[in-house]
Amino acid sequence: MPSPMRTAAVTEEQQEVRREIRRTLRELLAKRAGPADVRAAVDTPEGYDTGLWSALAGTLGLPGLTLPEAYGGAGCGPAELAVVCEETGRALVPSPLLATGVLAAPLIAALGTGRQRAELLPRIADGTLTCALALPGGSLPLALGLTADNAAEPWSGGGRSGGIQATRPDGERWSLYGEAGHVLDGHSAGLLLVAAHTGGFPRSRTLLFLVRAEARGLARRREPTLDLTRSQATVRLRDVEAELLGEEPADTLGALAATGRTTALALAAEAVGAARGALDRTVEHAATREQFGRPIGSFQALKHRLADLLVQIEAARSLTVCAAGDPDGEPALLALAQALDAQRAAAAETVQLHGGIGITWEHDAQLYFKRAAADELLFGPAVRLRARAAELGGLFGGPVSGVVA
Repeated sequence: MPSPMRTAAVTEEQQEVRREIRRTLRELLAKRAGPADVRAAVDTPEGYDTGLWSALAGTLGLPGLTLPEAYGGAGCGPAELAVVCEETGRALVPSPLLATGVLAAPLIAALGTGRQRAELLPRIADGTLTCALALPGGSLPLALGLTADNAAEPWSGGGRSGGIQATRPDGERWSLYGEAGHVLDGHSAGLLLVAAHTGGFPRSRTLLFLVRAEARGLARRREPTLDLTRSQATVRLRDVEAELLGEEPADTLGALAATGRTTALALAAEAVGAARGALDRTVEHAATREQFGRPIGSFQALKHRLADLLVQIEAARSLTVCAAGDPDGEPALLALAQALDAQRAAAAETVQLHGGIGITWEHDAQLYFKRAAADELLFGPAVRLRARAAELGGLFGGPVSGVVA
């Protein structure tokens, strides 16, 4: 039977820290991440506002929020990270926070050698180095263990053709050959963490490698995306010199799965924030848009729909808060599934209740709708997240198969 959800006791000091993070970040984003700012940021070559990122990283220290203080981080936990992601999600802020601070930094901290951690983590913490995790075949949810066991399901090529191959032509230096798609912020990152397989079939093993942005043979192209606020790229490697992250033998799959649990929590908080942002805009519209001589928000049918939506969002938020205090994997996966459902419902109601203007390019409703659809494609679907949570919780005797969205 699955174990009951456990949450750590929260001290008044921790509560105050989280309130201060939320207040400071919300004030900053209200000034510098309004709808017009977001639209302008996604049109830049980087896909985000570099000035705002400098403030988020240098002033607030967001990319190093969960890194140890010895490396310039704040030493906070997943609950503080969830607060940050909820606020950035509310404003749909395009930034390298997810790719750098949530995906890459924990992997470097977990697997890197002492020299690699000392060289890279302080630069990540102060925002001078951005990173991206490049996985072959667009396999992000599988590689992170979100939708299946990353050790049981093939995703990195497994020694056969495809994926990204890692070889040692001279017996010493590593060389990578292959391609990775849907790499979050992969076109602008200063450092790539590339998952590649080596050893050959049947003794193939997946390892992570560091590839510098200036490496010869590396080609990166920003791709058109459904969600403009979350940049993606295709990364091609043609005999690119790389450095092994850490030392062999390394528990790469275990580190990816551990990072996946934190990522699921961060994504859940972000989706809750986006859902609440969409709801707030819809409530404001309902209070000012008039039909039949009265605001449409005064009609009982619309009140019920908005109230039901609020309940769904708050349920997702409650589950996210509980998951932040639980070290196991299944609460975070359940929180992400619930949050994706709430985000999709909020985005759909935002479009519909704004009427004709809700489907226009000029209105912000389309940004929330595209974020919800893209998140489901990138990190879900929710049904597979729940199936994986059920598997981890012991509800089934073995791996779940035959689940269809």
